[in-house]
Amino acid sequence: MASVTYNEVTKRFGDVVAVNDLSIHVEDKEFLVLVGPSGCGKTTALRILAGLEETNEGTINIGERVVNDVAPKDRDIAMVFQSYALYPHMSVYDNMAFGLKLRKVPREDIATRVRSAAEILGIEELLERKPKQLSGGQRQRVAVGRAIVRDPSVFLFDEPLSNLDAKLRVQTRAEISKLHQRLKATFIYVTHDQVEAMTMATRIAVMNFGVLQQIDTPQNLYDNPANMFVAGFIGSPSMNFCNASLAESNGTLTIDTGGFSVPVPKDREDLYREHVDKPVIFGIRPEDMHDTKYVPPGVNQSVMQARVDVVELMGNEIFVYLKSGEWEMTARVDPRTEFRV
Repeated sequence: MASVTYNEVTKRFGDVVAVNDLSIHVEDKEFLVLVGPSGCGKTTALRILAGLEETNEGTINIGERVVNDVAPKDRDIAMVFQSYALYPHMSVYDNMAFGLKLRKVPREDIATRVRSAAEILGIEELLERKPKQLSGGQRQRVAVGRAIVRDPSVFLFDEPLSNLDAKLRVQTRAEISKLHQRLKATFIYVTHDQVEAMTMATRIAVMNFGVLQQIDTPQNLYDNPANMFVAGFIGSPSMNFCNASLAESNGTLTIDTGGFSVPVPKDREDLYREHVDKPVIFGIRPEDMHDTKYVPPGVNQSVMQARVDVVELMGNEIFVYLKSGEWEMTARVDPRTEFRV
């Protein structure tokens, strides 16, 4: 297995900078997820590592080796594509074995590797079928199996779950997480779905417009976002933002949004005192807004008045779309709440 390092990597397509001065070190056996909106540069960064795109500046290391000029087939990586990319005329066995046959691996070794990978993925009974006889989830497992038999130093996943239905996505992402634990390999995974990123990653790298915004563990990204983009991107529903001002009266700091006011907790006043009488952005997570009847213990409460515009019943929780003054917000509240439009 091996670590991966991006050293000040830049990639341009004409006048468009797809990846801008990217520096990331991925530890051996780590599960790193590159996440961001469409066009943020995450897939380009993965394709550069795979050797499918060339860099304009910077270097890529796999282990101790600089691989900028190394052919894709010699980089000791395996890639799982969004489209599965299975050969329709070949059986599942032959699809998984094809890369090994090209490398002239002995037939007995190929059979052992394919059947071992099929057992790991639970597709032993599918080895004689053609791709058209498989469901989407089964095809995805075959694509992953084709990567496993290579026994590479690094596994690359390019939005592998985007073609699956919601239930199957949840099931398959759990399988990929278990696969990482079992193989103890380096995984680099690209997705636009921050829920996938939060549930699977050892660390998450958040990108936007080709620039790395922040890289950290999922919980640290959620608790301590570096900027408004990360704060708004990580979390579902996303964080609410309101333009506000910070005022001080009788030694107490208050955030005033125009629709409602919130006192700053005493233990944080010193952090914000220098911003008194200046415009600020007030951000609050939907799960930190509650029906006053069902406030969890230990919460430092402030009450706001708001109009309920939409109520979405989710079973285990309720999403409520509120308006207070000119600010529209989303709250995630207790399922017992009786809010009505």
